[in-house]
Amino acid sequence: MSSIAIHPAVDSGFRATDAAFTGGTLVCKCASNPVKVRIKGDIAHNHACGCTKCWKPEGAAFSVVAVAPTESVEVLENGNKLAVVDPAALIQRHACKECGVHMYGPVEREHPFQGLSFVHPERFQESGWAKPTFAAFVSSIIESGFDPAKMDAVRAQLKASGLEPYDCLSPGLMDYIATWTAKKSGALAA
Repeated sequence: MSSIAIHPAVDSGFRATDAAFTGGTLVCKCASNPVKVRIKGDIAHNHACGCTKCWKPEGAAFSVVAVAPTESVEVLENGNKLAVVDPAALIQRHACKECGVHMYGPVEREHPFQGLSFVHPERFQESGWAKPTFAAFVSSIIESGFDPAKMDAVRAQLKASGLEPYDCLSPGLMDYIATWTAKKSGALAA
């Protein structure tokens, strides 16, 4: 048993990943008339996130979040219960106004992640989604009141769970962002 509540999907071990996973339905926490959002296809870049913007289950220090193409996201039921959490944010997180669960968050403005939507895969009704592969924005949990003296223990626990801790995104994603930026500025040929 872990000493720090990272996230239920991390602390209790990952559900088995299924290479044939082709998406599913995300469901909010509402007992009646839950919001349902279909993700057509698999998710990518699943990770634990320590930022203060992502939705986290009660008591968890991290969220678990992945991306899917925005064109693959479809609100199936009770979309009238959704509202954007912060219209000024890069990620337009659509949350249920009743239970607070973030259902999907498209990146709509010009950015390397434009065309992707951030989703919380633990809200899938179906099992088999890709497990988290790294932890991002680890130091950011301090901004939500986490004791800085426990950060070495957090990083050790993340590593023991198979999640390399970063204080930004994974090196591959940071390289992607830097490449997009360099092409946009003309420093690299498009």
